[in-house]
Amino acid sequence: MTDTTGGLGSVLSPVAGGGIPETLLEEAAYEAHRLAATTLPDDVKRAFVGMRDREQEELPKRVLEAIVDNFHAAEDDQRPVCADVGVPRIYAVIGNETAIAGGFVSFERAVRRATGRITSDLALRSNRCHPITRRNPGNNVGVFAPNIEYRVEPDADYIEICAVHKGGAFGTDFRMLVDGDGLPGIRKAVLDAIAEFGRRGLTCPPVVIGVGLGGTKDQSFSIAKQAAQLRPIGDRHPDPDVAALEDELLEMANSLGIGAMGYVGTAGYATDVHVEIAYTHSALTPMGVHQLCQATRRGVVRVHMDGRTETRPTPSWFSDYSRRMGVE
Repeated sequence: MTDTTGGLGSVLSPVAGGGIPETLLEEAAYEAHRLAATTLPDDVKRAFVGMRDREQEELPKRVLEAIVDNFHAAEDDQRPVCADVGVPRIYAVIGNETAIAGGFVSFERAVRRATGRITSDLALRSNRCHPITRRNPGNNVGVFAPNIEYRVEPDADYIEICAVHKGGAFGTDFRMLVDGDGLPGIRKAVLDAIAEFGRRGLTCPPVVIGVGLGGTKDQSFSIAKQAAQLRPIGDRHPDPDVAALEDELLEMANSLGIGAMGYVGTAGYATDVHVEIAYTHSALTPMGVHQLCQATRRGVVRVHMDGRTETRPTPSWFSDYSRRMGVE
């Protein structure tokens, strides 16, 4: 399940007193980016192979065969899975018992350096630019770039770095539901998002659909994106009502006759649907819908206080603690 060697080489030495050093964090972030760029997670590979084997129509089957050939070639040659690196971002799970030499400024400095280095070393396309002048520094680093989001995990002595290279054109749809909308309103919102994104050419199916229900408007956007990016295919929410909704929405999305890259197909439009919830206003329910393209890229590296560094198949972003409820 874990790999303590990866591409980190000589940095796997015990950590001296004073916390995890910046150099080790930089190499871990670099390795997470490398994995995200070149190596699809095993759950994603299995999903694509399964869809290829199930597909009965010629054109989408040919597309799925190309997808499978492509991810094998990318991993073997250590080249990007997709020519478009999308929008590189970092999700960091910080153990409550972890210390960083130099503090969080050192951590963020290490992440930004690693992002610039991997952009150069793997010849990743630099997408990050000034939104008005379009000035592009050429390294995917800039104002609020790369995005870094944090969660804290109790009784843990590690920092887990998850790099995600998310297709830039894939936006998040939103609507505000009222009590009367109920489950039919949720179904309609997902169907509308599939139709609208498809009409505008903003999906590259098969996709992972993330749905965020509740919280505030910005929360629903965020948890929808996290649900699509950070949960493995086949995972189900621990709340049985949410899990049942995930199954229902997946069946619905795959009943439309839309196959790989929009061709008429039988294997389905989505590899999975993941729903995350947040407690919300009693009268209104914000809802975000996010579709993650077939280049489902994430790389996870965990750095422990004793200097051990391991790659992991999935991030621990959605833990029991992160989904906790009630007063503690």
